[in-house]
Amino acid sequence: MPSSRPLRADARRNREALLSAAREAFLGGDADAHVEDIARSAGVAVGTLYRHFETREALIEEVYRAEVDDLCSAPSDLLDQYAPDEALRRFLLLLVDHAAVGKGMSLALESIMATDSPVFDDARTRMADALTQLLNAGSAAGTVRNDVSGSTLLRALGGICGMRATKGWLEEARQITALLFDGLRHPAPQAT
Repeated sequence: MPSSRPLRADARRNREALLSAAREAFLGGDADAHVEDIARSAGVAVGTLYRHFETREALIEEVYRAEVDDLCSAPSDLLDQYAPDEALRRFLLLLVDHAAVGKGMSLALESIMATDSPVFDDARTRMADALTQLLNAGSAAGTVRNDVSGSTLLRALGGICGMRATKGWLEEARQITALLFDGLRHPAPQAT
């Protein structure tokens, strides 16, 4: 298991090169990429890979975590650049694109689904929190309805992105997401 001490510069470069090579392999659809191939692509020995990641599954988890980190850091940047409703729209499309990229990694991720890894629960929580941040900003600005939670919206997107095996799914997913977004901009129905 990696130490909690800061990595030396060369060790940090090696770790980053390994993550980059693994990301390229897994997201490129090579779910069966061997650690030897990943190490060679990163320009390091297999032993170096195992010094940073105890198992292939640990490497896959870290690649996925990095993807989720990038995704979940987007709301603040989007809110800095756009009105809250536009920031939400753009983030919804980023989530769809994340699912498209994840399609290439899905087989690799299957190897960690049978483990006790908290990586998926953590990712769902973080994505729902990111959506909640955007929904709250939109609600405060009066441009997004206030009766939908981030976790509910994430479930809806999960259903949309569950069509990944269908030919042409990405374009359809983007269209359905646009419909979902339009529904989020209409006020909640009033109780009678």
